[in-house]
Amino acid sequence: MKILIITLSTIACLVYTKIEQNPTTNSTTEVVIGSSFSLVNDTKEKVSIHTGRGFVSLNKGSKTSITCNVGKTVSWANKGKKGDAIFKITSDMCGKTIKLSKVMD
Repeated sequence: MKILIITLSTIACLVYTKIEQNPTTNSTTEVVIGSSFSLVNDTKEKVSIHTGRGFVSLNKGSKTSITCNVGKTVSWANKGKKGDAIFKITSDMCGKTIKLSKVMD
């Protein structure tokens, strides 16, 4: 009886196991977890931005820390609404201090 139950359990597990023999695509996803970068407002005016997680006002010369979510967009903000994109976060930004004037193309 025990052998019958073990055999049926094994067969049931094998039925739900999918083996992919010919993978059709090779894709890589870059994820940086637990890292951040600093954004410094080196412009001559106060700016408001949306960091992907919330709104931040930066006075002239101030800086903020932004989580390094590769692929997320940092945008302008106007009266609590998200505006045009400033830049997209890349992995080479992580752990560095970025000047706003350099990414404002």
